Amino acid sequence: MMTGDEIVLGPLPKGITLAGEGVRKKVWNILGHTYWPKAVSDSSFAFETYDPPGTGVPPHVHPLQDEHIYILEGVFTLYLDGEWTTAGPGDTVLMPRNLPHAYYNRSEAPTRGLFWVSPAGKLAALFDQLHDLTTRRRSCAAPPSTTSTSCRPARWRAPEPSTPGASRTSHGCVICATERSTRADRAISA
Repeated sequence: MMTGDEIVLGPLPKGITLAGEGVRKKVWNILGHTYWPKAVSDSSFAFETYDPPGTGVPPHVHPLQDEHIYILEGVFTLYLDGEWTTAGPGDTVLMPRNLPHAYYNRSEAPTRGLFWVSPAGKLAALFDQLHDLTTRRRSCAAPPSTTSTSCRPARWRAPEPSTPGASRTSHGCVICATERSTRADRAISA
């Protein structure tokens, strides 16, 4: 449910979220991606993504949530528990809780996906805080080549919150990022 621009978790309301729109016309722009919330409740959170070429989300873990992606357009390059793979239109990517994962658009064309996270946790609040974030000091938005280790170790494991470079957010994620913008640091530690 939403009140004004704020998403308030509760039971899933009935209704239709129109194509090309988010719930109550909500939209987030984060590091070049566009996210539209499609279904929001305390039990699950679904959002559609539009990912221009060269964008991505670095490795992270949801210790309390399962996530999956239904690929709508394009080819996603995925990092799943230490291995690189790809998924295309019609494929469903399954990421159970505690699985280190990341996704990137390494192609020349935009990608689109429908992401679903359960339970919802506080991801909508995190997206509210990251909305309009456009830069990082050092970008891993484009994934390293499969032979490079510039943004990832050969076998990346979920860090404990006490591990240097790891952060547990109040939004339910554990992330491992070597450098983030000041705004991202504030949002992630909130």
